[in-house]
Amino acid sequence: MHLRLCALTLALLPWLAHADDTVVSPATLALHQRLLVLDSHLDTPLDLTRPGWDITQRHDYRQDGSQVDVPRMVDGGLDGGFFAVYTPQQPLTDEGRAYASAYGLATLTRIRDMIDRNPDTFALALTPEDARRIAAQGKRVVFISMENAEPLAADPALLNTYYRQGLRMLGLVHFADNELADSATALPHWKGLSPEGRQLVTEANRLGILLDVSHASDAVFDQILAQSTAPIIASHSSSRAVNPHPRNLDDGRLRQLAAKGGVVQVNTYSDYLVPLKPNPERNKALAALGARFHNLAALSPEQSHALYQDYHAIDTKYPQPKADLDVFMKHLLHILQVVGPEHVGIGADWDGGGGVTGLEDVSQLPKISQRLLDAGYSEKDLANIWGGNLLRVLQAAQDGAAKG
Repeated sequence: MHLRLCALTLALLPWLAHADDTVVSPATLALHQRLLVLDSHLDTPLDLTRPGWDITQRHDYRQDGSQVDVPRMVDGGLDGGFFAVYTPQQPLTDEGRAYASAYGLATLTRIRDMIDRNPDTFALALTPEDARRIAAQGKRVVFISMENAEPLAADPALLNTYYRQGLRMLGLVHFADNELADSATALPHWKGLSPEGRQLVTEANRLGILLDVSHASDAVFDQILAQSTAPIIASHSSSRAVNPHPRNLDDGRLRQLAAKGGVVQVNTYSDYLVPLKPNPERNKALAALGARFHNLAALSPEQSHALYQDYHAIDTKYPQPKADLDVFMKHLLHILQVVGPEHVGIGADWDGGGGVTGLEDVSQLPKISQRLLDAGYSEKDLANIWGGNLLRVLQAAQDGAAKG
């Protein structure tokens, strides 16, 4: 995810529907629907805070900005994925650590509550075999991940609590440096991992939690790759060769990740896919809007709708360049060429700012399958890209813990 000038941008999308010339054939749709399709980074728990918002009901991103719900998952053949416990970075103070600790546990509770309220629709997955079994039952697979490990800063032993509650992927840092690691989009503080961050890497390996290097600085990437006893993942990252944004990975690091058995999951966050121009007026307007609506969970449905409309008005008045499906495919195909289809997947950053013109929500995922088939990739390749590689790297992390 990109820098939040205000918390509201997590739940809102600037995209409007545009024509796209990708026609998904009946044969491709049938193939896509029978594959196990998993996304490695879903920020949908943010929508679970909205009063009256029901994930089992169909929504429209043009009305409320949401991109994932059960009807659209069915349409797009999305069997599930990793639902992220995302915590906004707070000041590095006692108060900030306390806030992060409470916020993270509250988000974890929302995810577990979503499963418990809808037992015929969702099921918690702890292992790759769980995911296959749950999907075969016609339910949606819910793995749990953490984006920004600041909730653990006050008490690193909480990692064991999260693990017992289902956490199976851990990203140490987000858009700002924290007490564990440096971010790709901030000035270096630790020159990589802090001592506590290194300890957390060791503990994640011991538990069999998959380590995620998306949002991490190059130094953190290098240090985690060197220290980890198991393969690692970049759960939502794109190509620096295609667009030189620090959140993207260069070809050398992509090859290093693959050489150690890891996987890169390509994202659809437009700000990382195309170059941006400085836009201080947009930033100022978004900051003012965030000051008005700083607590999404407290908004009524009417206020939430008004917030989205205000955000869209700002986006219209102060537009940024937006990527389309062609640009996303350029990133995806480049990374496939660099590391091969055994080390690539999809982590679109849905409900966290992801989505490009022509691929605005999860109902449109079969377009990617059509584009991959048109580019010459096989059914086996698609099976790996849509879920096989993700489950393989998770299994490797869990196998490493068992051996330890």
